[in-house]
Amino acid sequence: MPLRVKSRAQAQQPEDLRTPSPFAKVRFGVELPNVSSDDTFRIVVKKLSIFIAESVRLPSTFEQLRTTSAGEGLRVLVDHLDRTCTHPAIVNALLALRWHYSSSPVEKSLNDARANACEIVAWRFLSHLSEREAVDYCLYEIPDPNSPDAVTPRTPVDVEEGGVDERSALLAQAWAGTSSTAGSATKLLLTQSGNSKRNLLLESLSRLTQSMTADDDDSEDDDHGKDPTTAFTNLNALEIAAIADAKRFLSQNVVQKIVTGIWNGDIIFWDSLSVYSVKKPRFYNPATADPFSRLRVPKYLKSFEVLFFVIFLALYYAVLVERNPDYITPLESFLYLWLAAFSYDELSEWIDAGSIFYATDVWNIFDMAMIVIGSIFVVLRVVGLATDNEGLVNTAFDILALEALFMVPRVFSILSLSPYWGTLIPCLKEMGKDFIKFMVLVVIIYLGFLTTFSLIARDAYPLGDITWFLTKIFFGSSYVGFDIMRNIDPVFGPPLMMLFIMLSSILLMGSLTGMLSNSFSRVITHAREEYLYVYSVFVLEASTSNRLTHFYPPFNLLALVIFRPLRLFLPSDSKFRSARIVLLKATHLPIVAAIKLYEWVRGTAATGTQYNNFKGPRGHAPPASPGPLKKSSRPSMRARDSASSLRNEHRHQEPLLLQQAFRPLAVPDRMSERAASRQAAEDEAAENDALDHPVTDVEVRIEELASKIDRLTDLVLAMQAQQSQSVTDVSLA
Repeated sequence: MPLRVKSRAQAQQPEDLRTPSPFAKVRFGVELPNVSSDDTFRIVVKKLSIFIAESVRLPSTFEQLRTTSAGEGLRVLVDHLDRTCTHPAIVNALLALRWHYSSSPVEKSLNDARANACEIVAWRFLSHLSEREAVDYCLYEIPDPNSPDAVTPRTPVDVEEGGVDERSALLAQAWAGTSSTAGSATKLLLTQSGNSKRNLLLESLSRLTQSMTADDDDSEDDDHGKDPTTAFTNLNALEIAAIADAKRFLSQNVVQKIVTGIWNGDIIFWDSLSVYSVKKPRFYNPATADPFSRLRVPKYLKSFEVLFFVIFLALYYAVLVERNPDYITPLESFLYLWLAAFSYDELSEWIDAGSIFYATDVWNIFDMAMIVIGSIFVVLRVVGLATDNEGLVNTAFDILALEALFMVPRVFSILSLSPYWGTLIPCLKEMGKDFIKFMVLVVIIYLGFLTTFSLIARDAYPLGDITWFLTKIFFGSSYVGFDIMRNIDPVFGPPLMMLFIMLSSILLMGSLTGMLSNSFSRVITHAREEYLYVYSVFVLEASTSNRLTHFYPPFNLLALVIFRPLRLFLPSDSKFRSARIVLLKATHLPIVAAIKLYEWVRGTAATGTQYNNFKGPRGHAPPASPGPLKKSSRPSMRARDSASSLRNEHRHQEPLLLQQAFRPLAVPDRMSERAASRQAAEDEAAENDALDHPVTDVEVRIEELASKIDRLTDLVLAMQAQQSQSVTDVSLA
């Protein structure tokens, strides 16, 4: 006989007996940071550092923080920031702290755990956002706290006066401040090397976190009266991630989608080429963007670079085949022209990125070797022709032949952008580092045996012969040692030679093979992260430059020859910049035409890629410039927070039936799912239609809130109906 079950409404518990919210202000004895939208970047870093230092007190690995209870505090922090924080620089602050902890020399294990915690919080926070909001957070640039008017966008008028700021791409903004109030700091930064600049950024964060327990009013100025976070001015979150080696953060899907959008030109920083152009991240709109702005797209920059190197290689082979010892031929003149344009472009790139990040890309080392070899060839060639020295001319061509060791691989460097080939380069790079370290031990042992054998065999073999014999033995020719060991010395020769052969051929070579195998296995597991890191750095260096006019080589020599001398006695005013723009358009018109033809063939010339691949509420385009951190700069974030607060208000005001509706793990029926799918499709279509019909800020917020409330109401009604049906079925049974 079936049991008759009668449902009974549960008595509502008093408010003070309810289960406390998981988003309480204090968890695990640590107060959650209350980050306000109008806090400066310095205050945000201090508040986050207090929580991270208190919640992570034991050394933990990245996986432990991500999957075990050791990272429970991080999950609470992410939920708290998602519900309460609308500060646009929150991701920047987390990544800056990540770099600070990872570079700290004291308590290495504990600080590594805290660095991993900052990185986990950063990418988990992005996972709670829509993709378009993630674009806003990742590309938000930290404003200058000392600027009297931080709302003013950075225009070419602000950046072209200084040589470094005009070309700053990835990190020159960090090395040199762009505001007049930071002039002394700029001069100090420009006089320091790459390592000194890195140390300056570390010192800035160290001063900041050391004073995190002090009162805000007392610690507002450091010992020098300057904000320690000034060095991070005008850096966005992706650039700070590159500085901090946050490779796991950069390898996340949402971050890589942004990087890929920048690579393909879906996200651009310059949409016009005029004197008053403003640099800001935005989605590409072919209807309003200047066609010459496509010259800044990293994909097209790399394509033209490959074409430039192909012509360079053709000229190189032509000059070597011709090899005229009497005079400089026209082909050789073009080779000099290409070498000069290449050298000037690499010098500009080195100034853009700084020595630290210029050396990050292994191909830049090849470029510097090519420049050095080419310069030596030109000098010897000219001196040999001037002095009629045939031997010097032949030596010059022999040195030029060494250029192929670096130029041929450089031409095929495009393969490094492929995931397959790109994962092998970090492995070879790390294996090369381990090989160099191991060779130090080999050289020490080799010098000891070389000294012993040269002194014992002083009457039989000279030092040069002994050196060559031991080198052959080390590289596998063990029979040489057996042939000469009695000639070295009848008594000491055989045992010493047997010992050297066993050390070199068995112990050292076996250890080297095993070490390189372990290095390859260790790196290949993270090769994808390494590849995406190098790829992201290249994209950022090629796209985030403050330079208004970027001349492709060899056209950059025209700007160098024409405008650099004029700067010595003419002011760099708007007319001067207009002349550079005119020259750029005149010289690069065929390249732009080829780019537009390519986009027309692909079908993106008319429709563009605006918002097509990025989901989420449209809101507004990314902020025009790093302005003051106000709530008004993020309408989409406010809408999300308003919706969250509205849901919380509904939870408190709805009767018990509404709370019971959310308790069971019930799923709406298929009719509701199809209705929801149709509604989502209609909303997406309406959103796409609205791209060409912009509305006001208030209308956007009202529409988003109304849509969310309607969907929430429909969901609640559907779940209530299903629960009522379930109760009825049980009663009938």
